[in-house]
Amino acid sequence: MGDLFTSESVTEGHPDKMADQVADGILDALLAQDPLSRVACEVLITTGLVVLAGEVTTGCYVDLSRTTRQILAEIGYARDDLGFDARSCAVLTSIDEQSPDIALGVGRPLEDRAGSQELGAGDQGLMFGYATDETPEFMPLPISLAQKLTRRLAEVRHQRVLPYVRPDGKAQVTVETEGDARRVHTLVLAVQHDPDAPSADRFLEAMRAEVIDAVVPPELLDRETRILVNPTGRFVAGGPSADTGVTGRKLIVDTYGGSARHGGGALSGKDPTKVDRSGAYAARWIAKHVVAAGWARRCEIQVAYAIGVASPVSVRVETFGTGRIEDAVILGAIRRVFDLRPRAIIDALDLRRPIYRPVATYGHFGRPDLDLPWERLDRLDALRSAAGALR
Repeated sequence: MGDLFTSESVTEGHPDKMADQVADGILDALLAQDPLSRVACEVLITTGLVVLAGEVTTGCYVDLSRTTRQILAEIGYARDDLGFDARSCAVLTSIDEQSPDIALGVGRPLEDRAGSQELGAGDQGLMFGYATDETPEFMPLPISLAQKLTRRLAEVRHQRVLPYVRPDGKAQVTVETEGDARRVHTLVLAVQHDPDAPSADRFLEAMRAEVIDAVVPPELLDRETRILVNPTGRFVAGGPSADTGVTGRKLIVDTYGGSARHGGGALSGKDPTKVDRSGAYAARWIAKHVVAAGWARRCEIQVAYAIGVASPVSVRVETFGTGRIEDAVILGAIRRVFDLRPRAIIDALDLRRPIYRPVATYGHFGRPDLDLPWERLDRLDALRSAAGALR
């Protein structure tokens, strides 16, 4: 047997992802009116209740309760029989302004306390970005397949291809690698369904035909692939009535499925002055450039910040022994081409706009269905030229 690695994804109706979508939906609504909004929104969802908490400083008004209900209804929770109804749930709000001490560090960084247009990091912290040549989108194969499976589960539900599918669900994919050969070793689907859904055998057939075969390349499946669909035999109760949802609890789902390290900072609900978000996006942007340039098969970038300081305190490159040029040369080229101060990241990636709710589900990275600025390879020529000057 070869090396096994497993990643999972969850659907938009999973309680934690519901919380992430509400947080990023509120962020988008604020940025649409006031691009300079400072937002740190946390969401908790449970039976019949949504709690919004955090800090927001903005020059506009958004009806938070109405925005929340609209997002949850669009996800699919607008029926009493699902155990959660966006129309009748309580929405409690406890939102304050951003701490003046944090605002001081962001607005007047250590490098220029006289007052410039620079931004200091909104907090200390470390972020990782990762890329690999395993897939066309430069993502690890297990998380790429898991994300596509959960997206397909949502499609067959919204399009009523399988009308008995409910919003909650998960996918887990184990990939076996032996040399350059790869195959799906085990595939697990947990799919919430109506009480009168077809029998287990017919349900499995439908999942295989409409979801698995529609997403997983046939050469990755064989007669030895183990496929498990609702292995307990029943998944009727789901969503917030079965499990509490909280923002930031699916960090590995949001990123690289466990194939790369994670700094621990959540992404959703935060405006781009928070380096948990903008720093993670910039690190992915850089790592993808390194792999696309042909310099390594795998690349991980770490960047770290101190609160109130614009320039990162450290930047690190790791190519896991797959590098074709020295990591020191790669790092030197990165420093010449990519400005990792928060304002520079925000400007380069145009982050002060409402683009965040779509990435609150099915991953923030490797999304060919979205035109995400941190997924673009727009500095390849500059990076190669910088490396050439250093060698």
